[in-house]
Amino acid sequence: MKPSDAANDNLIDRTIALWQPRLRRDLSREDARQIAENVTGFFSILHEWSRASVPAPNNDNCAGSGSDEPGRPKGQGSGS
Repeated sequence: MKPSDAANDNLIDRTIALWQPRLRRDLSREDARQIAENVTGFFSILHEWSRASVPAPNNDNCAGSGSDEPGRPKGQGSGS
């Protein structure tokens, strides 16, 4: 769903109010739109990365134990 024009205008106005003093230059509405788009994209990427770094649940009790054989701790294989 596309945000309403009033919501977009409010976002642009707030973006100008936040960034213009920090940048110490006048911002056009297009400048503010690009800033808002870039900040949104930045946080979208961070969100994707955080989801990608969460391991998936593992229902296999032996997987990931590092053992040589199922049911035996690592280093305690039967080849002694």
